[in-house]
Amino acid sequence: MFATNRSSGIIDFNKNSRAERAALRITTDFVLIAFCLFSVACPGARQSSEIVVAGSTSIQPFADKLAEHFMASNPGKVVNIQGGGSSAGIQACKTGTCQIGMSSRDLKPDEKDLIEIIIARDGLAVVVHPSNPVEDLTLDEVRNIFSGSVRNWQLLGGPARTITVVTREEGSGTRGAFQEMVMKQDRIFKGAITQDSNGTVREIVAHDPFSIGFISLGLVNEQVKALSLDGVKPSEDRIQDGSYRLVRPFLFLTRSPAEGIAKEFIDFVLSSQGQELIRQEGLIAVK
Repeated sequence: MFATNRSSGIIDFNKNSRAERAALRITTDFVLIAFCLFSVACPGARQSSEIVVAGSTSIQPFADKLAEHFMASNPGKVVNIQGGGSSAGIQACKTGTCQIGMSSRDLKPDEKDLIEIIIARDGLAVVVHPSNPVEDLTLDEVRNIFSGSVRNWQLLGGPARTITVVTREEGSGTRGAFQEMVMKQDRIFKGAITQDSNGTVREIVAHDPFSIGFISLGLVNEQVKALSLDGVKPSEDRIQDGSYRLVRPFLFLTRSPAEGIAKEFIDFVLSSQGQELIRQEGLIAVK
């Protein structure tokens, strides 16, 4: 263990200590290298108890709530919910950046290589400030407002004030659904205020008496007023009987059949408990 100076008979503790430290460093370095090599060879080894769910900001708040309940019942398992928009979620799923993608619009033909799981359905609500006297618009009137053809509330039975149009960004599933169901071939005019989430659209409309926007029906609260469209008020009953037409799917997406925690989370969302949570949050359950 100890080095002895033969000429003096004195034990050299310093020399021995240096040798032991060097040996310890070699051992430590070897362990670190082995760990790194194992991590590269087995990228899921460190995160087998965690998945990433990414995409639609319309689905995000509901997925957050569902993940919260799932993790409470499954200690040690982590579901990391991220936004970014439907198109970003689809791309992240395609590249394997996330285990589950989220889309609040139907997939395009070149995206159909992904597996689609409908977890809920959602109405798209056209919202204004609660003080706005306008209660009902036709789909044609909504299209004219968002295309910029109609710019004053007075033309629609409201105050003589310019309409502030608030929309979602390109790539948003909410905007994609609105474009398809309401705008058709017309485009949203460039003077509209663009926001990157339904929550921020709601906040702007809630603080601007002359604004109009569109958000997930599940996010409508007392801050804003959802308009009737062609005489039909948006509600679960009107969506179920088919009279309210602005309805879209909420999708989970995977590259291949889900396994591990991804499958467990999807199964939870589609379970009676998960679907009841979806109903409580104002969405239309699929089971």
